[in-house]
Amino acid sequence: MNTERPHFPLAELSAAGVSVWLDDLSRELLAGGELASLVADRHVVGVTTNPAVFASALSKGGRYDEQLRGLARSGTELDEAVFAITTTDARTGCEVLRPVHDRTDGVDGRVSIEVDPRLARDTDATVYQTHALWDEVGQPNLMVKIPATAEGLPAITATTAQGISVNVTLIFSLERYRQVINAFATGLEQAWRSGRDLSAVHSVASFFVSRVDTEVDRRLDAIGGEDAFALKGKAAVANARLAHQIHEDFLAGSRWQRLAAAGARPQRPLWASTGVTDPSCPDTMYVTELVVQGTVNTMSGNTLSAFAEHGAVTGDTVHGSYEAAREYFETLRHLGVSYQDVTETLEREGMAKFEASWDDLSRAVSLQLLADVS
Repeated sequence: MNTERPHFPLAELSAAGVSVWLDDLSRELLAGGELASLVADRHVVGVTTNPAVFASALSKGGRYDEQLRGLARSGTELDEAVFAITTTDARTGCEVLRPVHDRTDGVDGRVSIEVDPRLARDTDATVYQTHALWDEVGQPNLMVKIPATAEGLPAITATTAQGISVNVTLIFSLERYRQVINAFATGLEQAWRSGRDLSAVHSVASFFVSRVDTEVDRRLDAIGGEDAFALKGKAAVANARLAHQIHEDFLAGSRWQRLAAAGARPQRPLWASTGVTDPSCPDTMYVTELVVQGTVNTMSGNTLSAFAEHGAVTGDTVHGSYEAAREYFETLRHLGVSYQDVTETLEREGMAKFEASWDDLSRAVSLQLLADVS
């Protein structure tokens, strides 16, 4: 007789307090009913947009054809067409996830749509487009993604103060994360002074994970030797765990306590870029090693499937790890790997990748518009 208990890793992850979000949104996913199925069967409670996925979806099938023909006939400019297509999908995604939003009192059921990354160094333009996206989608469970550049920080404050829920993206360094927390808290304080309902303002801070290992491991390979080899594949998890400690320390402080008493919701840490690229590491590592209540893990479809099939939830894997994480980075420093240089490099490269993906999306839309005009 088989007495082994059924194993449902995504259910266990959700029960451990980790919200499962999907890093994918396209019309195929929506119109085919797959997103609704993932919500019902795989504990998915949020999605984030990805211009690379949009670009791929545009080149396959005909889900976008009718809208593209209308945009082409009306002579819509390229940037406006991209805006129309992406906001249409975001709005539909919000409708699919609205029951989750209502059931969780607004905590989950979220759809994140990004500001044009070419605006990331322009605070005013970022604020303007954040408002435009928020107004166009017109759903309370939207989040607008703003990159955590130096210029993005005041935009985070300004839009939070105006009651817009923000997904702060592209965070790599602990110092930048502290600045993001401050920008969010300052925005809440301004919203409070203006009489806004703080409980309606939600935010996540997207800490990118796997890319930290990719860059650190590249530098360790260049150094060589047993000591360097022993440190590979560990930087990303250590970095995320220390970020969580910063989050906890802020929530324990008097500044947050005042905001919480006024109804404010915490800005949750979100683990992004959680697909494992090193084949020598477990493919679910960035999920299993970052289980802690009150966080979000946004996964690609492949990572979601892998975790559903053979993921393991062994309890909280973050608390109790902070000292070891600090020791890891001290050892890394002694070997000659500069944490500051790593994170600055990753931010530059991250912005370049965002812009390249946006350019690919724009080209895909442009080709479709031209085809429909001719």
